[in-house]
Amino acid sequence: MVKLNKIYTRTGDDGTTGLVDGSRVSKSGALMQAIGDVDEANSAIGIAVVALGDDPLAVALERIQNDLFDLGADLATPAAQGAGDDGFAPSEMVLRIVPSQVERLEHEIDAMNDHLAPLRSFILPGGSARAAALHLARAITRRAERSAVAVEAVAGTRLNPAALAYVNRLSDFLFVASRAVNQNGAGDVLWRPGATR
Repeated sequence: MVKLNKIYTRTGDDGTTGLVDGSRVSKSGALMQAIGDVDEANSAIGIAVVALGDDPLAVALERIQNDLFDLGADLATPAAQGAGDDGFAPSEMVLRIVPSQVERLEHEIDAMNDHLAPLRSFILPGGSARAAALHLARAITRRAERSAVAVEAVAGTRLNPAALAYVNRLSDFLFVASRAVNQNGAGDVLWRPGATR
């Protein structure tokens, strides 16, 4: 259980922040960029939840918001030095994204996609306010994924493969969800290449 009695600690005044294992890293580093982008994606999903109102999709998005806190905790918990994929096993003290969370997203994507008209073109982010909110969340989620990949590529820090898969699948979920709320694709705004020349 998390207990926050005091919001400010002054420990980050030097430009660093603490990870779950107690180590400190720069707030401007690649890892903190990824964690911040996940937080921003979560906030954008919150806007989509409000826009959706009592649509059943809002319940799924609220569950995803909780998953994104799990994802942030996962990213903030370095794997043990020299550990293989076992270094990303969850435990009572270590919160990790697990493959079943990715699989749940895949099943939900497939269920929504079954009702959608096939794409005839790329679509523009819009159509309705609800779809636009989901598209914005999708775009921010894609940025979070790029930031997470950069942690491995630039900083050389290994991340949980399930965490990377989750954020990748989440952007797919949000794309399909945006089409679902756009009258199952009938309200999509299609890209017309070169139409404004």
